[in-house]
Amino acid sequence: MQLTIRHETRYTYSSALAYSIQLLRLTPRVEAQQHVLQWDLTAPGQLHAFTDAFGNRSHMLTLATQHDKLSIVASGTVETSDPPGGRILHDDALPPLAYTVPTPLTSATPAIRALAAATLPPGRASTPELLLLASQIVAAVAYQSGTTEVSTSAGAALELGSGVCQDHAHVFLACCQAQGIPARYVSGYIDPGGGSHAASHAWVDAWATDPGYEGWVSLDVTHARLMDAAYCRLAVGRDYEAAAPLRGVRRGGGTETLSVLVRVQSGQQSNQQ
Repeated sequence: MQLTIRHETRYTYSSALAYSIQLLRLTPRVEAQQHVLQWDLTAPGQLHAFTDAFGNRSHMLTLATQHDKLSIVASGTVETSDPPGGRILHDDALPPLAYTVPTPLTSATPAIRALAAATLPPGRASTPELLLLASQIVAAVAYQSGTTEVSTSAGAALELGSGVCQDHAHVFLACCQAQGIPARYVSGYIDPGGGSHAASHAWVDAWATDPGYEGWVSLDVTHARLMDAAYCRLAVGRDYEAAAPLRGVRRGGGTETLSVLVRVQSGQQSNQQ
């Protein structure tokens, strides 16, 4: 499948900034099941390309002149294929056990430990068990935009009982880590077909132990299904903060207004957020 993607982020400020810096993870990862045919990243200022500790293709954007707006556009075409059984090659420089360490966003609460213990065996899990956990999380945390923020922890989202894809991913990670099972956050894009969920998406990789296979399996917690050719992967990390498409700091600027437009078009249709 070929996915044509355009992701535009616009910042406007009530007063001029003297300086801003943005960490961009807006370039698809180099992985066996996806091949970048063409990709452009457009932004003002200086862009420094590097690969981070998780193997993500990243850029540091520095803008040191006065500005009251900022536009960042990532666009291109990626050829994707179905990874059999959702299985992703382990090409990470970090060992899987590095993804058993919780972060402030994935720390386990008593409720998360109870959910994990009721669904996953300690130390290892099969793909069906991981998919069952995804189903349990979606049942416990209804998809509802606007009820959480990027700083909402897994425990808070589970207690609230609603959230979005990143909350589903964080609860899943917290459950896996509570049982000593490696799991990591994935950011990227999805062609949702006729679905209602946004083209910008978050899901997970979990370390599965199946007959004849032990390794990463990528699954979409929000839809309780394995990743397929409709997905394009940008970055992986321990949580949202480690894999977010954009993160930044600024000096000055007053009130900030953020506008994000994501469009994913496959051979069948176009989906716009």
